[in-house]
Amino acid sequence: MTEIAHLLGLADTFIAATSIKEVTLSHRVFGDSKKLTAIRNGADITVGRFNGAIEWFSANWPDDAVWPASIARPIPAAPAQEDAA
Repeated sequence: MTEIAHLLGLADTFIAATSIKEVTLSHRVFGDSKKLTAIRNGADITVGRFNGAIEWFSANWPDDAVWPASIARPIPAAPAQEDAA
């Protein structure tokens, strides 16, 4: 499976779990309601946008949905701690 297929698989699973429309999800993930449709139709995205999307899915994944086993889930970054004074 290609990385783009992974991204679209996450989108499909997220949509199934939340019942939101693809245009809504696309706007939340990319700030562009047409981006997921464009990707489905063969458009490309940069590595940075791809990684940002995967991180968005990981951070916003529905509690009652199972993350697809075939897709590596990013480990959330630990919150920054303030230096002790």
